[in-house]
Amino acid sequence: MYQCLSYLLMDLNTLDWDDAMLSTLNIPRNMLPEIKPSASVYGTAKGIVSGVPVAGILGDQQAALFGQACYGPGEVKNTYGTGCFMLMNTGHEVVPSECGLLTTVGYKIGGHEAVYALEGSIAITGALVQWLRDNLRMFEDSKEIETLANTVDDTGGIYFVPAFSGLFAPYWRSDARGVIVGLTRYINRGHIARAALEATAYQTREVLDAMEADSNVKFRNLKVDGGMVVNSLLMQFQADILNVPVVRPKVSETTALGSSYAAGLAVGFWKDVNALRNNWHEGERWSPEMSQEDREEKFNGWKKAVSRTFNWAE
Repeated sequence: MYQCLSYLLMDLNTLDWDDAMLSTLNIPRNMLPEIKPSASVYGTAKGIVSGVPVAGILGDQQAALFGQACYGPGEVKNTYGTGCFMLMNTGHEVVPSECGLLTTVGYKIGGHEAVYALEGSIAITGALVQWLRDNLRMFEDSKEIETLANTVDDTGGIYFVPAFSGLFAPYWRSDARGVIVGLTRYINRGHIARAALEATAYQTREVLDAMEADSNVKFRNLKVDGGMVVNSLLMQFQADILNVPVVRPKVSETTALGSSYAAGLAVGFWKDVNALRNNWHEGERWSPEMSQEDREEKFNGWKKAVSRTFNWAE
């Protein structure tokens, strides 16, 4: 299975276990499984589903990439959960990151060439909403944050950088800690709620900016999935701060869908990825409405706020 690379033992170029890593970690090769493609028949089930082919294995985020029909270089998906996990298809090229991202295998269909991806992980997004709910008791249900954030027109000039356990991509700063900056007596719960949602969008832009710099590909839209995509205020601000459309599919369970797609290809239910692309349908779209001047002013403020998180933990 090509998703075993999460153990950092697989060579991305050969798609086989790396002898140097195995030697360094003193891991015998014969104790490791054979690496197989993402879409292949691995065997047949037993019991009440006896004889049914077992086919299609993808890692969580790779499956979401596949389920979002991101089959061309430059296509990007972002999964909004406790954290955010963003992958960009880079085609058949292994693109080493110079901007704080991870290079990974996206998927490999049978005997076809492997498709690679750049991945950016954001630690705290939906978890920030949970923190406001559980630690500060600002609302009873996470869904209420959108209503609370809509009680104000903007954040009142504050930024909330949720570096609770440091910053992940593209910074990788373990010394960073969370901050709320720009506070005045004018600020109320609505401003804090709105700043928390906007923090997710700002962090997403930073990762996508890094992806564009690494890949030299200008992305056209962002496909989104995960629990937070039901929040229209967040999705609209995400489109505004990225200056590209944000698109939510009709089927939001893209991880399960992606692994099912891979299995379907393996057993011949689907002819090819073009058939899968045709089966993907747009559910809702948010288009940018913010001026370029406002966009850059807000993002520059975010970058300034992020700099205040550095060098806090010894």
